[in-house]
Parts: sequence; structure tokens; C-alpha cells
Amino acid sequence: MKRLGTLDASWLAVESEDTPMHVGTMQIFSLPKGAPETFLRDMVNSMKEDGDVALPWCSKLVWSGLFGRLLAPYWKVDKDIDLDYHVRHSALPNPGGERELGVLVSRLHSNPLDFSRPLWECHVIEGLENNRFALYTKMHHSMIDGISGVRLMQRVLSTDPNERGMLPPWSVRPASRRGAKGDSEASVPAAFSQAMDALKLQADMAPTLWRAGNRLVQSVRHPEDGLTAPFTGPVSKINHRVTGQRRFATQHYQLKRLKALTRASGASLNDIVLYLCGTALRRFLLEQDDLPDTPLTAGIPVNIRPANDQGTGTQISFMIASLATNEADPLARLQSIKSSTRRAKEHLQKLPKSALNQYTMLLMSPYILQLMSGLGGRMRPVFNVTISNVPGPQKTLYYEGAKLEAMYPVSLIAHGGALNITCLSYAGALNFGFTGCRSTLPSMQRLAVYTGEALDDLEKLILPPKAKPTPQKAQASKSGQV
Repeated sequence: MKRLGTLDASWLAVESEDTPMHVGTMQIFSLPKGAPETFLRDMVNSMKEDGDVALPWCSKLVWSGLFGRLLAPYWKVDKDIDLDYHVRHSALPNPGGERELGVLVSRLHSNPLDFSRPLWECHVIEGLENNRFALYTKMHHSMIDGISGVRLMQRVLSTDPNERGMLPPWSVRPASRRGAKGDSEASVPAAFSQAMDALKLQADMAPTLWRAGNRLVQSVRHPEDGLTAPFTGPVSKINHRVTGQRRFATQHYQLKRLKALTRASGASLNDIVLYLCGTALRRFLLEQDDLPDTPLTAGIPVNIRPANDQGTGTQISFMIASLATNEADPLARLQSIKSSTRRAKEHLQKLPKSALNQYTMLLMSPYILQLMSGLGGRMRPVFNVTISNVPGPQKTLYYEGAKLEAMYPVSLIAHGGALNITCLSYAGALNFGFTGCRSTLPSMQRLAVYTGEALDDLEKLILPPKAKPTPQKAQASKSGQV
């Protein structure tokens, strides 16, 4: 049996009916040429027949009740997994469009996981127009974070369109985490020993963490310094209580468009993502007559996992940056975001790697305490919105000859943060997944559309106009295509 780390266990602690703490991935595939009508039925049957379930898919909680999750969170191997329960086959009205798929995934993502079983589900969804199907998979955040989730789903895929007889995701063995220790014994002495080790580490890191915390406090007193601190964002429409029902929307942009903007503006790709999200939020809140005078802030997960670490579990820290939603001028907004993220990176980079997990808990503990105490969504948020950018595979991938066309993240939300925007890159594109509370953000789809319009507007502002071809050149181009 294996004891959960502190950050992993915190996702179990804040689980509730209104705030299920699972994350997901929606993958869209095109059927291989000449696929028989029974292709998906045969694929699902084959997935269920493979009873060899690997870690972390075979892990379930030793004690699934609330007190067990809070006081003694341990994983154990489930040797009798019911794949008929975990692997499900659904269908859209034929031909199903993107809207129908989004409605179904929204409903599936709203349903909590069964804590008496391994904390995952996989849904094969057929009937998507243009000869496509979708694969929606969700797992509890105590098992994976964004990076490990992408890697977990990527391991099963192939760059060879002719490969057949492939394993399902839950049968692929993970690489061991570098420096990982053996499973911890589920006993009181073992728990006590681990607690003493954690206290010793906290004591060793106390001076470093004190300096980092003091730096954040100073930034509140001196906002001109440019470092955005927790609890400095205003209360807005997206920072109230949430209900259990979710809404999901997507957008898909070519990376070459975004990278052209990074070159022209001197911004990073993350800066451009934050600009698009901040601009969309500003317009959305203006329409709702709910735009605060002070800028919204974004909590930005930062991967601290070693490059060769293929393990699962949560390995992230956080930056907080301004979205400059109070800036009416688009270029001034982009410049403000660039300055804010630069200061946030500098602050995080001053910390030794050994202190990052402790710093993350220091930063997130007020948020977790808000949720556990029932104060989430009733007081000023730690930050206004979570915006994450997860790097994904850049080569075109296949499963049983079916081409992976796009991959979208489906994330979690909680009281005080009714919106999550997560981006995932794949094969030259950046895919945005918008996860929101159905009650708090009934018009969330407009936010997704507004990011595309913000992209169009920024291109017009900072990119040189495209030269129009002369009639002779246009004719030559047309002839060349024939």
C-alpha cells in the first residue's frame, strides 16, 4: 500500500458533491479508411477483454469513506476491477456535431467518481460527424496532474498508422519515477515516521519559505513592484459559489499563428495565452456589467516534474499573474501581462527546487482551507481564474489506425473559481478547454468565441499586413495547384 503525498491528498480533502476533483481529456479520432461498421464495438470489447490493469489505473483508496480519505489516505491495488463499469460505450445522434459532443462531455464530467472503485472512467463516444469518434477519460486529481495525465494517455498511442493490436491505456506499464521510494506501509508507525520527516523538511526550508512569503506580503504594500500576490484580485462573477453541474467548451488555434505574435511582441507563448483569456474575460464581464476596476488575476500551474519523470501524482507549483483586465488599450494590456509574468517567474526561480512543494502548499493552503471550511466563494479569492498551458505531443498519433485529430483538456473548478481554462498543444495546434459552472456561467461558450476574436484583433494590431498578390501571381498560384 502507498500513502498519498500531502498535495495529492488535499484533492481528496476538498472533494464534495458540488466540487468533484477529477480532471479529464477529450480526444477526437477519425476512423481509419475502410474501417468496418463494427470497428468501435470491436475496439471496446477488446479494451474490456484485457484484464491486465497497470498502475495507477488499478489503485483505489484503502478507506473510501470521508474520514478515511481525510485521516489515512492510502492507495492499494484492486485485483478485481470491473472493466464493464469503468469502460463505457456511448453514441451521439447521427450525425453528431461539436455542440452535441460538448453537451455529452459536460454531462459526463459533472458526475462524481465512485470512491469505492479505482478513480477513473473511460467513455468511447461514436456518431461524431465526418466519420469521427471521441474518447473521454477522467481520473481523480489525487492520481494525476495535467502533465502526467497527458503522458498517461500518450503512452498508448503510436506514430505508426498501420499498427494494430494495441493495448488500452490502463494496460500500459508506467516508467518508474526517478528517485521514487517503495510503497509506504499503511500503519500508524509508518504514518508517524513520514510526518516527522515532513516536519524536519519544513524546518529546514523555513527560512527560505519565510523569505518567499515575506516577498509576497511586500508586494501587496508596494504594487508598483509588479509582483502579483495572493488575494489581490477582485471578487467578480466567476468567483462565487458553484454547483455540481459543469459546462464545457473548446477552441482550436494553430500554433504558428500564436508564435508569430510572440516574435512580433517579444512575449512568450504563455503571455499570449493569458492575453487572449484576459481580453475575452474583460469583454465577457463588460457585457455582464460586472467588470471590476482592479485587474483579475490568474493562478498558473507550473510543472516541476523532472523531464524524465514518467510517474503520476501532482508535481506542480503555482505562479500568480495579472490579466490586466482593467486596461482598455490592448497593447498596454499585453505589456502589463508580460511584466507581471516576468516578475512571477523571477520570484519562483529564486526558490530552490527542494522547496517548491512546500512553497506550493504555503501558497495553496489558504485556498484549501477556504474550501474545507465552507468559505470558498464567500470571500476574496486567492486568484480569480486558473489558466494552464500543458505541452503535449507534437507528432501525429494513432490508435488502432484511427488518427488523433485533436486533444482537449477537461479540468476541475471549485467554490470561488467558477472557470478553468486549460490549453494543450498537439501536432502544431493549441487546443483550449473551458470548464465552467453551469449555473454561474450560463453563457460560457461566448468566452471561448471571444478568445478567437481577441486573436484576430491582436494580429491586426501587431503583425504587418499581408501583401496582396498581383493578378499574374494569383493566376500562377492557381495553375500550380492544378
